[in-house]
Amino acid sequence: MEALLNSEAKQKNKLEVIKLAAFADGMQGGNPAGVAIVEAFPSEQEMIRLAAEVGFSETVFAVPQNNGFRVRYFSPATEVAFCGHATVALGYALFRQYGSGTHQLVLNHANISVSADNSGRITLISPSTTSRPADQKLLEKYLPIFGLKAGDLSTDIPPGIANAGNDHLVLALNAKQRLDEMAYDFERAKTAMQEDNLVTVALLYQESPVLMHFRNAFAYGDVYEDPATGAAAAAVTGYLREQKLLTFHNSKANLRFLQGHKMGVPCVLDACASNSKGEGIALSGLVRVLG
Repeated sequence: MEALLNSEAKQKNKLEVIKLAAFADGMQGGNPAGVAIVEAFPSEQEMIRLAAEVGFSETVFAVPQNNGFRVRYFSPATEVAFCGHATVALGYALFRQYGSGTHQLVLNHANISVSADNSGRITLISPSTTSRPADQKLLEKYLPIFGLKAGDLSTDIPPGIANAGNDHLVLALNAKQRLDEMAYDFERAKTAMQEDNLVTVALLYQESPVLMHFRNAFAYGDVYEDPATGAAAAAVTGYLREQKLLTFHNSKANLRFLQGHKMGVPCVLDACASNSKGEGIALSGLVRVLG
C-alpha cells in the first residue's frame, strides 16, 4: 500500500487511483471507493471521467491544503457533496501514509475530520445534521416508484428528509422482508431524485434499538444500490436523534447499520451520536485493500 501511495501517483502529471473497500465486514465485503491523492484537482469533467472509469459508486480526490486536505467526491455521473464510505477509504490511505492520527478535511460546503487508531480502524465525523418531515406529496411520488404502500411503513419511525451533507429520503419499513425485496424503477427514481436533490432513498428496518438493516437506492448518482452509505447512515442517525428515538448512555448513543448483505457485499457501519442537536455523527469501520 505504501508503494502505491508513493509511486507514480506522486509523479508530475500522473494520477493513480487507489481502490479500497470501506466499512468491510472483517476480511470480506465493504463498499469499493477510488482514492486519488493529487497535487491539484483535475477538471470536473476529468474527475467524472475517472470516476466512471474506476466504476465504483464514488471516487474521492484529495489535495493537501494547509494542515489538512481539500476534498471532492465524484460518482460516475456527477459530483456529490459528501460521501461517507469514500471518506473512510481516504482515511485508510492517509493512515498507511502518515500513521494514526486525525486529518482535517475541507469539503465543498463543510469541514469534517477523519482519523485512524493504531489498528487502522477509521472514524469520520460527519457534517452537522438536519432533518425535516417528508410531506404527503413526496411520499405519493416515491412510494409507487419503490412498489410500496403506506401500510408498508413503520409506525415507529416517521418518513423524513435527513441531511448530513446531502439530503436523503428516509423510509422505515415495518418488516425486514419488505426491505429484502427492495426493487424500484431506476429511470423514474433517477429523474425524481435529481429533481428533488435527494442523493439516496434510504430504506431501513430496525431490528433493535441498536441494530438497523439498511439499503440505499443511489439512482441520483447513476448507481442502482450502494452496499455501504456512510453519508446516509450519519444522516439517519441524526434524524433519529431529532425524533428522540436513540437510546443514550453517558450522553452517547451507538447504532450499528448492516448493509450490502442482499448484494453479496456485507458491510458494517458503526455510528455514535452525542446528545447535542445537529452535532456531526462519528462513523467508524474497517477497510480492505482491493487488488
